[in-house]
Amino acid sequence: MNIEQARFNMIEQQIRPWDVLDLNVLDLLARVRREDFVPPAYKALAFVDAEVPLGHGQVMLAPKVEARLLQEAQVQRHERVLEVGAGSGFMAALLAHRAQSVITLERVGALAAMATTNLRRGGVLNASVREMDGKAGLPGDGPFDVIMLSGSVAEVPQALLDQLKVGGRLLTIVGQEPVMRGVRITRLSATALQSQDLFDTVAPRLAGFGEPSRFHF
Repeated sequence: MNIEQARFNMIEQQIRPWDVLDLNVLDLLARVRREDFVPPAYKALAFVDAEVPLGHGQVMLAPKVEARLLQEAQVQRHERVLEVGAGSGFMAALLAHRAQSVITLERVGALAAMATTNLRRGGVLNASVREMDGKAGLPGDGPFDVIMLSGSVAEVPQALLDQLKVGGRLLTIVGQEPVMRGVRITRLSATALQSQDLFDTVAPRLAGFGEPSRFHF
């Protein structure tokens, strides 16, 4: 496989048509080696328009979904980012190239180790991995400018929204199969939030984020 041609095709045929038009994002996707964050058994899927299995019920999101979430986060160089769901570390690497610092949380020990190894090997020095459940975020380290949930949730925990700075953005995929949406939630003030639907998709649940109770009293 011609790696660079496959990368080019991924960007031009999958990512651009999904309204990812920010040239800085496209340039970053051309430079950060996605194939280095894919498990060896699935190297052939590195540039395919599909999720890549990571084991433990978790996946790398499809390239176009990762790219669109990254674009809509609008990360700036001075900003601090929290990611929930490190997976293989690829999204953390992308975020780290745009942010001042990134903390990424991963509850599955094997994946936390994988992400740590991949980030170190990729020379990403401003991203750190913590092995822990991310549902409550990191209140002791917040607030954050950007919070990225790299997977789907039935609903966004209030604890995470509480850790957004004013002007901060939370990106995730919300809903139930077969209808989920990528959303951006922006904190407008200490008491006001604004939610914007970005795109339709379907993605696996983040580990530790269960379903809401169906029983109401």
